[in-house]
Amino acid sequence: MSRDVLLPLALAAALAACNPPRSEPVRPVKIAEGEVEPAEWGKAYPLHHESWLETRLPTPAGLSKYKRGGDGGKTFDKLSEYPYLALLFKGWGFGVEYNEPRGHWHMLKDVIAVDPSRIKAGGVCLSCKSPYAPRLEKELGADYYSQPFHEVRGKIPARHQELGAACIDCHTHDDLGLKISREFTLGKALRSIGTDPAQLSRQEMRIAVCAQCHVSYAIPKDRDMHSTGIFFPWQGGRWGRIAIEDIIPHVRATPEWTQAITGFKLGFLRHPEFELFTNGSTHFAAGAACADCHMPYQRVGSSKISDHRIMSPLKNGFKGCVQCHSEDQAWLKERVLATQDRSASLLLRAGYATAGAAKLFEKANAARAGGRGIDASLYEQAKRLYEEAFYRVTFIGAENSLGFHNPAETLRVLGDAAAFALKAEALLRQALARAGVPVPAKVDLESGRYLEGRGEKKVGFEPRLEFKDPFGTQSQF
Repeated sequence: MSRDVLLPLALAAALAACNPPRSEPVRPVKIAEGEVEPAEWGKAYPLHHESWLETRLPTPAGLSKYKRGGDGGKTFDKLSEYPYLALLFKGWGFGVEYNEPRGHWHMLKDVIAVDPSRIKAGGVCLSCKSPYAPRLEKELGADYYSQPFHEVRGKIPARHQELGAACIDCHTHDDLGLKISREFTLGKALRSIGTDPAQLSRQEMRIAVCAQCHVSYAIPKDRDMHSTGIFFPWQGGRWGRIAIEDIIPHVRATPEWTQAITGFKLGFLRHPEFELFTNGSTHFAAGAACADCHMPYQRVGSSKISDHRIMSPLKNGFKGCVQCHSEDQAWLKERVLATQDRSASLLLRAGYATAGAAKLFEKANAARAGGRGIDASLYEQAKRLYEEAFYRVTFIGAENSLGFHNPAETLRVLGDAAAFALKAEALLRQALARAGVPVPAKVDLESGRYLEGRGEKKVGFEPRLEFKDPFGTQSQF
């Protein structure tokens, strides 16, 4: 064979050796419909699963000034941080133990570990804590709501009785698309405000899957105070505008407990992140979704995935923020903390003003019991105003951004709360004065009395009292 023929053949052989045969594409493992076990999903989506597993880890300490749940693996006591809450929640499980939330991995574990007074509502407490909640609600019907919490939890397979949010809560099994798994709560709630869940855009779904749990909800009770259902109190609002004024009438009409200091039967408000964020906030109006900030895209090797270690942007290096903002981290952190500082200052003022009004109701009730006439009209007016203040204070206090999700709306709600509380106090002072009951200029809240006897706390906060009081009444707090 000639040299002219051998040389091209040798060159072809060398090139073939440098280029291995084309590999077959990796074929994803099929996930069975209804599969709950995250590890099974992880066989098909290993990078997402590894990211989700990181929610087990303690969050970095020292990065967030206010929302420190899980920092260093510790539990933080909100009642020590905001002592007025211990007074306002006396008579309710939240007045016994109320902690800053940790990562999704811990959501059911922390409910199991919390004081038993917090789970008296029954199985309904699993509604956003377990991926089995939709199945249990469908199978058990009314018993799902009314049976004791641990009895209903006992119907979950043993290996998953401490499993919190899982892949199946938010994703379809066949293509990892987004879905609403809780038709019995979010699906009904969306339709009640004229929104068809099937018509939501992808960006809206990146909000809605979070809204299955990051919302306030109400639990109706029967005559014996057994739970009979659950609903999101949005009726009267609409997508993009569910205001506190829409929520209060439904919560007020669904009393769940009796406040010890006033004797009033009250409803309750829980973590309304969806409601506050979507009520015309700057980021919502700009088209941002929850996942944009809390689950930013990241590179893992040659792949791009959303970060499933869901946490505050303050704790993940502002990765969600820098997708849109060109400013450096120092500037971004200063803006976040400045917003939260203003919210915390007004929250403290409104919270302590509401607690002060509650103490005057205690005095008015004692006067009534002692046979002194308290003007019924003034008392009822004050009660109405007090409840308006209470629901607004608990709305913002339970929301987990300390105002950052919607700064303008936060300050509006808290400003109204303070005004309602102070008006209630003024009416009560009139009623007590007419009855000849002396009232000091500065009301002693006796905070220590309400903080005692709540069981052993893992980690406590120093009380947040660092605000300037132009009226010189800070000593009453």
